[in-house]
Amino acid sequence: MSRTALITGITGQDGSYLAEFLLEKGYEVHGCFRRASTSSFERIQHLLDRISVHPADLLDQTSLEHLVRTVGPHEVYNLGAQSFVGSSWGQPILTGDVTGLGVTRILEAIRSVDKSIRFYQASSSEMFGKVHETPQRESTPLHPRSPYGVAKAYGHYMTANYRESYDMYACSGILFNHESPRRGLEFVTRKITDGVARIKLGLAHELRLGNLDAKRDWGFAGDYVEAMWMMLQQDAPEDYVVATGETHSVREFVEIAFSRVGLNWEDHVVIDPKFYRPAEVDLLLGDPTRARKELGWEPKMSFQELTETMIDSDMRRVSLLGGQAPSLVRISA
Repeated sequence: MSRTALITGITGQDGSYLAEFLLEKGYEVHGCFRRASTSSFERIQHLLDRISVHPADLLDQTSLEHLVRTVGPHEVYNLGAQSFVGSSWGQPILTGDVTGLGVTRILEAIRSVDKSIRFYQASSSEMFGKVHETPQRESTPLHPRSPYGVAKAYGHYMTANYRESYDMYACSGILFNHESPRRGLEFVTRKITDGVARIKLGLAHELRLGNLDAKRDWGFAGDYVEAMWMMLQQDAPEDYVVATGETHSVREFVEIAFSRVGLNWEDHVVIDPKFYRPAEVDLLLGDPTRARKELGWEPKMSFQELTETMIDSDMRRVSLLGGQAPSLVRISA
């Protein structure tokens, strides 16, 4: 029997990969988007004839209840958020409202309409922040170091609260950094690969970055959406860390990206203090043991392959743009 899934944040990186994955599984896929004067369907343009999209807003309880009632999903994946850590300091209240309280609104909508709906919450490694142990696992205490991390922690705990209080199938995936050619240009990985492509093609001369020594556990977004789905197929809802179990510095990412196009990064990278965070998260490294043992999930794409895939994609994209200002162009990967 065909199953129905509802994805908030379907227009984003993870939403687009998840929609593709679920369609391959035979799902009827619905997504929601926030009304704006311009559409932001670039990442899902190739899917619009196979999915249904609906206007709704994580700031508006009524629209979410109407959406859940109209779609009647078996599974809800909450990927919608103000998801850029850097912006969360400039917009801490909005970040809390969307990324934090938005989780409560969608949980309330599910509780009001049909408590049998299975719910996935996109939690984040940024919740660990000033880490209390390395590697970080499901039991590691949370110590977020940004408004974004705090908002994600609120949503994470609220998901557990609804699971325990209302006997709902609600779980969280604590996803470590996951990238792809569809990552937004405001994120450091895409900033690097876009910048490297522009330098290589003679459209720029330097790339200004912040802390090159920050270390992250980077994986491929296309691999991580499979873990989201796996979590909702278990007999009982549990939270899982989703990560590669490897850590790499921003410097390593930079070196691979420049090397891929035959350039020396030290000739082009400028350290700019304005890109340092007010409270830095120095090291994130996930322990995916539980996801591997209980879900059977394994990351497939290596760090080297991920970086090279992203720079190759941006070389093609920037070549097509021919010197225009950076903008998102859909690239399937």
